[in-house]
Amino acid sequence: MEFIAFPRKAEGRGANRRMRRAGKAPGVVYGGTQEPEAIELDHNALFHALRNEKFHASILSMTVDGKLTKVLLRDVQMHPFKNEILHVDFQRVDENRKIHMKVPLHFENGDKSPAVKVSGAIVSHVITDLDVTCLPKDLPEFIRVDLSELDVGHSVHVSALGLPPGVTVVTKGKLDPVVAAAVVPKAHVEETAQATPEAEAGAAVAGAAAPGAAPAAEAKPADAKGGDKKEAGKDDKKK
Repeated sequence: MEFIAFPRKAEGRGANRRMRRAGKAPGVVYGGTQEPEAIELDHNALFHALRNEKFHASILSMTVDGKLTKVLLRDVQMHPFKNEILHVDFQRVDENRKIHMKVPLHFENGDKSPAVKVSGAIVSHVITDLDVTCLPKDLPEFIRVDLSELDVGHSVHVSALGLPPGVTVVTKGKLDPVVAAAVVPKAHVEETAQATPEAEAGAAVAGAAAPGAAPAAEAKPADAKGGDKKEAGKDDKKK
């Protein structure tokens, strides 16, 4: 991505406030063999650029006074409650020296995984970006995470990711951190657990209803007795 910056002559809090009121954002670019340079950028253009994931995780081309410089975005200071950029830091890039960056992870095919399709699980994204080190030319914009084979009780680890050539993962503490895991919702587990007792209760009720039908069947002889009484009454009248 390319953007334009301008040299910043005035410095200090008062100068920065006046700059922001004029629609500018103060910043600095440092690193390499040159001294740090104070710069200013168009606030609205920078604000919209910051909404692009690529602006945070790729080599940027910054033009200052017609001179092109390769830089990385290193820090952004925002106002506590306003959509206002207070300050932004960029680092110059040396093409021959490795850089350390956080690269975003893009999760794919989660809805096609057995965990989701068969078991109704939810895929939990344990981490959303990855610390890597590489030469500037090898820096990827993002790293894909394929979840198509993820099943319940399993997880995707860093070692399973397909890293581009020249890119090395920087792990802290754990040798092979978990990237994503399949979790079955508690409510779904409880519903499944309750399904069997309810079925058994239904069977018990059905079984109890069967013996109750016997008395209804046995009521027929009682009707027959009633019929005998009627016949006896007719015989008495004839006599």
